[in-house]
Amino acid sequence: MSQPKAYGQLYLIPCFLQEEAAHTLPAYIQKALANCSVFLVENERSARRFVKKIWKEMVIDDYSWHLIEGAGEPQVSILLAALKEGKHVGIISEAGCPGVADPGQLLVKAAQDKGHKIVPLVGPSSIILALMASGMNGQQFCFHGYLPIDAVERKKKIKELESISAQNHATQLFIETPYRNQALLSDILSTCRQQTLLCVAADLTGPAESIITRTIGEWKQSTFSYHKQPAMFLLQA
Repeated sequence: MSQPKAYGQLYLIPCFLQEEAAHTLPAYIQKALANCSVFLVENERSARRFVKKIWKEMVIDDYSWHLIEGAGEPQVSILLAALKEGKHVGIISEAGCPGVADPGQLLVKAAQDKGHKIVPLVGPSSIILALMASGMNGQQFCFHGYLPIDAVERKKKIKELESISAQNHATQLFIETPYRNQALLSDILSTCRQQTLLCVAADLTGPAESIITRTIGEWKQSTFSYHKQPAMFLLQA
């Protein structure tokens, strides 16, 4: 579907995973921010702080800011109206890349449905960084988001993911709320087979970054604490 040249473009703007890791973003992110006049964000306060860190000269109040808030009809209307007026719009992730295990995909779909140009920009993704450094299968993998909170259901899901990995030789990725990391790790160690591989990638791009891949048997021989650290868990049977 073609579009008039006067229409605006939708920029998908990545954010750093850690505030002290602004160096992980490409230099062209600043140019993309400068091109936009409307922003759809998860948290306006942190998004403004992020933009000022990347582009100190920006006059924040000269731009229009809107919360994604589930990307419902009001947000879609704001987005499409701005693009139709020829304004470039930026979606800013709270941490990572918009639309990849992160809000924004429904807005992107709305823009796609109307034939608007989408400009995806490269930035740090905890999923990709963890997979790259894990040594696990990067040809076949699946991200599952959060596992069940209930301990019984969580162990059942872990066993299911291990079985899927064994059948397809596919890496299984998932996350947990940082203060429940230790409970999740304990459940993995008590549920999975000794030779299954587990990688825990914690505090990615941060000062305490740790990416460790070991068999379940090897993990059981050591003590690790990931309490309150953002972490990605990867399994390969």
